[in-house]
Amino acid sequence: MAYNLFIILVFLIVYTIAKRVINLWLTRLGKTKMVSDARVRFISRVLSSVVFFVLFSVAVISLGLGYSDISLFFSSAFAVLGVALFAQWSMLSNVTASVLIFFVFPYRIGDRVKVVDKDDDISGVINDITMFHVIIERTDGSLVTYPNNIILQKPVIKLTQLVVNPKPDNEQPEAVDTAQASTQQ
Repeated sequence: MAYNLFIILVFLIVYTIAKRVINLWLTRLGKTKMVSDARVRFISRVLSSVVFFVLFSVAVISLGLGYSDISLFFSSAFAVLGVALFAQWSMLSNVTASVLIFFVFPYRIGDRVKVVDKDDDISGVINDITMFHVIIERTDGSLVTYPNNIILQKPVIKLTQLVVNPKPDNEQPEAVDTAQASTQQ
């Protein structure tokens, strides 16, 4: 009995430490990538759930509960979860894409982009990245909510913004690429 309590205590301590480390790491990563706090909290909950499931599985095996003892429970739980997720596959794919966008999306809020779509011209400034959509503000002020799972499937072009530098003495103004201007300064 003492051994079982020790295993459970170790599980709780390791889970608490892992959760704190993940939260600190994601908070720092979110600040460097300029991601909203709501998205950081969401990603943190998802990763904490994965860590909990893995540590729980290790603890159950360490307690001596064999595969045959828990297989009925896990197979039932996965069947119910599979049916529920299949019914909501669109939402699940957007949430999964949100996690991928958090870690690997090369564009940030404030970037001017164009989504290559044959049906419509979707270009503008990324206004927000939520759990389900990337919100793009067009030049006319209208907002386009583009689903996360689709924006990962389409090519996205980062557009450069041009700044006009006026020349003194009635010379023609010069258009300068902002990316070049920032590297020259």
